[in-house]
Amino acid sequence: MGNLPFEYILIGASLLLLLSIIASRFIGSWGIPSLLIFLLIGMLAGSDGPGGIYFDDPWIAQSLGVVALIFILFAGGLDTDWQKIRPVLWQGLILSTLGVLATALLVGLFISFILHFSILEGLLIGAIVSSTDAAAVFSILRSQKITLKGDLKPLLELESGSNDPMAVFLTLGFVHLLTRPDSSAGFLIPMFLWQMALGAIGGFAAGKAAILIINHIKLEYEGLYPALTISLTLLTYGGITWLGGNGFLSIYIAGLMMGNSNFIHKKSLIRFHDGIAWLMQICMFLTLGLLVFPSRLASVLGSSLLITAFLMIVGRPVSVFLGLAFSRLSFREKTLVSWVGLRGAVPIILATFPLLARLPEAETIFNIVFFIVLTSVLLQGTSIPLVARWLKTDAPLVPASQIPLEFNPSCDWKSEILEIRVPQNSPAVGKQILELGLPEGALIILVSKAESCLVPSGGTVLDPGDQLLIFVNKKDVPQVRSLIGLA
Repeated sequence: MGNLPFEYILIGASLLLLLSIIASRFIGSWGIPSLLIFLLIGMLAGSDGPGGIYFDDPWIAQSLGVVALIFILFAGGLDTDWQKIRPVLWQGLILSTLGVLATALLVGLFISFILHFSILEGLLIGAIVSSTDAAAVFSILRSQKITLKGDLKPLLELESGSNDPMAVFLTLGFVHLLTRPDSSAGFLIPMFLWQMALGAIGGFAAGKAAILIINHIKLEYEGLYPALTISLTLLTYGGITWLGGNGFLSIYIAGLMMGNSNFIHKKSLIRFHDGIAWLMQICMFLTLGLLVFPSRLASVLGSSLLITAFLMIVGRPVSVFLGLAFSRLSFREKTLVSWVGLRGAVPIILATFPLLARLPEAETIFNIVFFIVLTSVLLQGTSIPLVARWLKTDAPLVPASQIPLEFNPSCDWKSEILEIRVPQNSPAVGKQILELGLPEGALIILVSKAESCLVPSGGTVLDPGDQLLIFVNKKDVPQVRSLIGLA
């Protein structure tokens, strides 16, 4: 491939990207996860497929995967609503730390005792496959026009957005122990505390600093703001990692801080980073698909199926039920959380670390992990809508209204535009706007009903599902949400 003209490489890359997008549009409606489509296209384009593109460079794959994960986690943080995740904060953090650790230990011990790997090699594989990918889950549910009831969706979003740092830490820790047999496992505990503490504090500080910079830099061209946030994102990860903290955790927290604060061009920047995250996912999955040699997967077929079965039936459920033992979730809801432990691209990225460390079983580990991800996506991913209906934890998907108005407050603005959907059981249903008792200065400036938008008057009657755009003083937001029935 190195002798090909550069324009040929561009044409090939653009065709793979275009094919992936088009395929996800049509095949995704059948309930097949997009990540599986991207992986399969990469495999078909690779050296063992009809595409015949030879690619066997784990360093490039890992580097691209790390950069992609930076932007995916940042976009995930930007899109996370603190008000929604706050009720499930502790459950989500327990699942993303102790739950990941429990999964890694259970799967690792099973592998070492049943499949004759060493204890450390088994724990390494367990750590690699311990994180989940809820983005794939919600894309499947959206394609089936359903969502999840109650706190299930924010819980799964929080877990998947925050459990990658723990998986990365465990993977690097076990790789270190395997490459340096004279090291003691005791160093992992202080290293974990230092990395997570520095990552959390650094992410919080970086998020606050980014908001301050964006609101005060006053760039001449709006198009420079996306470039500014890209540079701040990469600087946050690189700086925190260089200082010895967990860069992935810092990126997610920085995005979370920014997404729940006001800064100029907020909506356009969120849309931009959502697009970047999708581009990164496609490029990452295509690259990982190119990296694998499907002909070598046959040798790990039996062992991979055993590990996948244990992970789905024992490892994930035990960690979920232990982590959520004191939560208010019902047995059905815990069962769904257990089944939704879908594995995504992160385990495949982590499987490149043993390759670069030149561990003796590195290639076998990579093939096992790749097969586990494929099997998890095929078995769990395609069955999630059916399982959600069977457990009665599904709910109709309410399409988001597209309101043709954007508000970019400056840092010192005391008011904000609040977007609220009127719930079915809202006390505001059937009332005229003048009957709501809105605080002084609060003004409903736009109401979206079904396919139409209107500028309301005091006599406009609110219906379930109406999308409201409310100009309100920040201090009055809790009162307004309470009047609409969202408190």
